[in-house]
Amino acid sequence: MSTRNLESIASKSYSEEQKAKISEIRASLGQLPEKLSLYCSDSSIRRHLIARNWDLKKSRKMLKNTLKWRRWYKPDEISWDDISKEAETGKIYRTDYLDRLGRAVLVMKPSSQNTNSAKGQIKYLVYSMENAILNLPPHQQQMVWIIDFEGFKLSHISINITKETARILQDHYPERLGVAIMYNPPKFFESFWKLSKPFLEPRTVAKVHFVYSNDPNSMQIIHDIFDMEKLEQTFGGKDKAGFNFEQYAERMKSDDRRMSLIWTEATESETPDHTTADQ
Repeated sequence: MSTRNLESIASKSYSEEQKAKISEIRASLGQLPEKLSLYCSDSSIRRHLIARNWDLKKSRKMLKNTLKWRRWYKPDEISWDDISKEAETGKIYRTDYLDRLGRAVLVMKPSSQNTNSAKGQIKYLVYSMENAILNLPPHQQQMVWIIDFEGFKLSHISINITKETARILQDHYPERLGVAIMYNPPKFFESFWKLSKPFLEPRTVAKVHFVYSNDPNSMQIIHDIFDMEKLEQTFGGKDKAGFNFEQYAERMKSDDRRMSLIWTEATESETPDHTTADQ
């Protein structure tokens, strides 16, 4: 079934008031360039409305700012060749499995930081977000983050990068994060977390879970979310493979070609069936 048909089915579950607000925001955007017009699906507008508690004025402003950012930053045009250096250590990677709800999974390992370029690090984060969205099944709009604190030290903390990550996630990818798992964070991270929380919206904070491998109660969160046969051994699962840069590079290059084809077909068609933004 095409994304366009799924979008139609999903819209039937919206209340009349919600449909009216979605239509009003779309009408207020006016004529948009083709790519940005494709981005403004019902699902996309609805995510912005949810993020702003269905406040029309705030949601419209948020969406317009995102469209302005996408026009300037061009996140869908970032290629593997642009960010491959950032990916060498596996500090961020998309797993080859989904969680039990069909959500894409991004693993982040702050201790594997390998560059000093804040711009490069943020660019790789955005690339990873776009790639995770590309690989969502049609019925799913969210992803899961696993932040692995193995080897994490105070020197790995960057307030500026943390603030920019939070800003991009919340301002330009609303309601894309389903769950964030902090896996085995050290004791000193609690102080940093308290400093970081003011930069996060309550909806985002509520999605963050601290999980410790030596605590069966918190590990139940892992068991509830993931198929343990597919999950890496690092997180208590049974998969021994781990991250392999060469194999990951091939996956990302293949996805880059698919991304390019999707946008090309969508912009050439009067009634596009599927775009990364239309989920």
